[in-house]
Amino acid sequence: MSAVRVDVERAARPARAVRAGAAPAADPADAVPAGVVGAVDPAGAFGPPEPSGGGRPSRDSRARPGTAVAEPAGAVPAETVTAADLAGAVRAGSGAVEPAGAVRVRGGAPGDTAPRAGAVTADPAGAVRAWRDADPYAEALRAGRGPLFLRRGDGWLLPLDVERWCAAPDRADATVLERCRGSVLDVGCGPGRLVAALAALRRPALGVDVSREAVDRTIRAGGTALCRSVFDPLPDEGGWGTVLLMDGNIGIGGDPVALLRRVAELARPDGRVIVETAPHEVDERVDVRVDDGRGGESARFPWARVGPRALLPHAAAAGWRPVTQWRSEGRPFTQLVRAPGPAGPRRD
Repeated sequence: MSAVRVDVERAARPARAVRAGAAPAADPADAVPAGVVGAVDPAGAFGPPEPSGGGRPSRDSRARPGTAVAEPAGAVPAETVTAADLAGAVRAGSGAVEPAGAVRVRGGAPGDTAPRAGAVTADPAGAVRAWRDADPYAEALRAGRGPLFLRRGDGWLLPLDVERWCAAPDRADATVLERCRGSVLDVGCGPGRLVAALAALRRPALGVDVSREAVDRTIRAGGTALCRSVFDPLPDEGGWGTVLLMDGNIGIGGDPVALLRRVAELARPDGRVIVETAPHEVDERVDVRVDDGRGGESARFPWARVGPRALLPHAAAAGWRPVTQWRSEGRPFTQLVRAPGPAGPRRD
């Protein structure tokens, strides 16, 4: 763990947490905008467009300039986040979240693995450019809405649920927050709705994402985030109680087994991983671009899509086993652990 000194300011920050009984956000891309070249895939390898999104495109194979980082807090008691806790994070009648403490890095000792604010993290690949702040994903996060797609090489499009990512956590997200134990690492955190919700509950949580705009938005929401790839050195490796792979982020890097092996290095021996998979059965590795439907696109990068059953052999190959699988608001989730036990998952 790096020796980074952290000041926690009690100044208010407008974070968002789960609204009790909140309805799921609408699909940002039910229809393809005029001028889009390609077709939205209704039933192909990408599967049907679904309101739950298909995976946040965090291009996690390369790093981005860092903005802020905090050393995560030590292990906390393994209480779950209850529905009452989630409701208590919202001020009565206002829908606003009680302010969470903002974290600012003041400095650190030589050799710190975590970058100081404003530091630039090197590109580990060295050959492929990192996303720029003007890319379609960053522009969509700034606007808080789509349209935004993953475009496969053959022109098929997968709508991405930017509005839901940028909104407060919904009822499906609440089922994930309730299962978090200890310190939480949100891999590919995007605009940080879950990190901010946990911060509002005073739970130790860190988001990591290679998009500067995603990290900046997480921090503005009251969360703590690090602009870095999951495959780069991260704070408290081997000490995280829960690692989240939400919004299809099991696809990061295009290799679910490699990603889950990396997550095994990050989690505690008794830690858990919560994975949101595709809502239908699919198991594919593809090269994609982020496309705004108006001519803007990112560089090509590898991505994977796996369904609930397809996840299980990948998890086993990386040393994980499922303990429970559930659906909420049409979104499927799987909780993985490394402890020995029955081979099959419990269905909630």
